[in-house]
Amino acid sequence: MSDVLASVRAHLVEYFAGAEPAAASVTFLGVEPIDILRFGPQDDVYHHVSLGCSRHPMAEPTDFLADPDRGPRAEVLVSLRGPTPTGLSQSIAIVAAAPAVEGLVLVPDALIDLEAPLWERAPFTAVLLGPSDIPDLERAALDPVTVFAAVPITPTEAAWVRLKGADAMREAWRTDGVDILDPHRRAASPS
Repeated sequence: MSDVLASVRAHLVEYFAGAEPAAASVTFLGVEPIDILRFGPQDDVYHHVSLGCSRHPMAEPTDFLADPDRGPRAEVLVSLRGPTPTGLSQSIAIVAAAPAVEGLVLVPDALIDLEAPLWERAPFTAVLLGPSDIPDLERAALDPVTVFAAVPITPTEAAWVRLKGADAMREAWRTDGVDILDPHRRAASPS
């Protein structure tokens, strides 16, 4: 495990009160493995965090000479009530591998559409990135590692985000009383 990943893992374990997570490893052809760490339950909520996205800094695919040390680094967090749905780890790993595979830079309010259910029989096909409660991992003279909360969203909600923006979607969830931690939740009905 690289120094960065060891530091991120220790940071996550400390944040989750020293709890050792369950772990699954997902591999894709040509990409280094992405681990999915599962913490919890905490009040019936499991927290699934990628570990591997932050291995290298994210860079725009048009950057001719990407700096191997400097640049933004991130991991992805999906929090859900109840047991882990089958297939969720692979979907999280796909999002976490997107910077290495597609040159995608993960940023707040990014909509990442997998165009397939995030887990078996899920109505959700995309995630909306936003801030998480996990503080950035500060690193001396290097960019911090940010853990983004990835909220599963339906195709209708994804269309709403494209049309009105991420903040409008979050407001619709608040207005409609939608529990974004519920893996069986209904979609918001924004107007």
